[in-house]
Amino acid sequence: MPEKGFVHLHTHSEYSLLDGACKLESLIKKAKELKMPALALTDHGAMYGAIEFYSLAQKYNLKPIIGCEVYLSPRRRFDKVAQIDTSPFHLTLLAKDNPGYKNLIKLVTLGYLEGFYYKPRIDKELLREYHQGLIALSGCGKGEIPVLILNNEFKKAREVAAEFSSLFGKDNFYLELQDQNLPEQVKINQHLQKIAKELSLPLVATNDVHYLNKEDANSQDVLLCIQTQSTLAQKNRLKFGSSEFYFKTYQEMERLFKEVPEALSSTLKIAESCNLKIDLDKIYLPDYQPPSDYDLNSYLKRLSEQGLERRYPHSAFHTPHSALRTPHSASRIPHPAFRTPHSAFRIPHSALRTPHSALRIPHSALFPLLSPLKFQSPAEG
Repeated sequence: MPEKGFVHLHTHSEYSLLDGACKLESLIKKAKELKMPALALTDHGAMYGAIEFYSLAQKYNLKPIIGCEVYLSPRRRFDKVAQIDTSPFHLTLLAKDNPGYKNLIKLVTLGYLEGFYYKPRIDKELLREYHQGLIALSGCGKGEIPVLILNNEFKKAREVAAEFSSLFGKDNFYLELQDQNLPEQVKINQHLQKIAKELSLPLVATNDVHYLNKEDANSQDVLLCIQTQSTLAQKNRLKFGSSEFYFKTYQEMERLFKEVPEALSSTLKIAESCNLKIDLDKIYLPDYQPPSDYDLNSYLKRLSEQGLERRYPHSAFHTPHSALRTPHSASRIPHPAFRTPHSAFRIPHSALRTPHSALRIPHSALFPLLSPLKFQSPAEG
C-alpha cells in the first residue's frame, strides 16, 4: 500500500436497493481511475453483489474488500415491537479473511432468518459469536455511538465504544468520521475524536458513497422517491441532506480531514489488513449419502412423497396416480444427481390432470403480494 492515499471503505452499490445508485463496474473503474489500491463494498443489510464485485475487482486488478452495513437491533434481534424496534442502528463490517467472510455471511443470513423486522437485523449476541475475522467501523450518523452523541448521552457513547473495542479488539474497531456538510456531523465528529483520545481508539474517514459523481445526486434522489412512493416536488419527504455522498478523490477527502490525517491513513491500513481470497473455480456440492436401503434416486423420490404428504395432507394428489409417484420425475434423475436438469424437474402428466378449480388461486390471495415492497429508510447511512 502507498504511504499516502485513501480507500473508500463505506460504499453502496445498486444492490442497496432503491438507495445506492452506483453500478459495480462503474465503482471499480472509478477507483482505478483515481489510482486507489482497493475498494470496499458495504451494501445495506445484504451481500447480493459480493461475488460479482469480487470477480470484477479481480478483472480490473483492484483489491476487493467485502463488507456490509448491517442493521443492529437496539435490543435483541427477536424483539419486534412497534415504535421500539423499528429503528435499528447501523454498523459497518469488513471481512479481513475467509473466516471473517464466512462470519459475515452468517450474520447477514441470521439477520433475515431471525431478526427481520422491517429490515434484516442482527444483535450484539450474534456479534459476540461471529466477530472473528471482521473489522468494524462505528457507522454513519445512524450508528449507535453517533446517535448517543446527538442525544447528549456522552458517557453511554464512551461505554459503547469501549464495548465494541473489547468485542472486536482495538486493532479491529475504528470510530468512523464522515463529513457531507451536515450540521449534526460537527458535533458527532468532535465527540468521536474525544472518545478516540480517551480510549486510545483509531479513527477512520469514510464518505458513505451512494452515487458516483456529485451531479448524480438528483438521480439517487429519484430512487428514494420510488422507494418511499413520493415525488420530487413533495417538501416533507425523506431525502439526503446534501449532495456530498459521492465517490470523492483522495484530495477531496484530504481537504475535509486535514486536521485528522490519521483517519485517512487508517483506510490504507485497513485495506492492507483485508486479504480475502475466494476460490471461484471450486464447486461446492455436498457428498450426500442416503440411508442404506436407498440409492440417491429412490431416496429423493421417498423424500418428495413424504414432503407432499406433510404439506398437503388432504390434497387430491394423494391418489394412486400421485404426482410424485411417477417415474417421469425423480426416477429420471441419473447418478450423479442433477446431471440432466430438464428431465429432473419435469412435471408429470398426471399432476396436470387435476381439475382447473383445484389449481385456481382466488384474487383475494394475491392482494398481499401486490402491496408495495418496503426497503430500508432513505437517508440512512
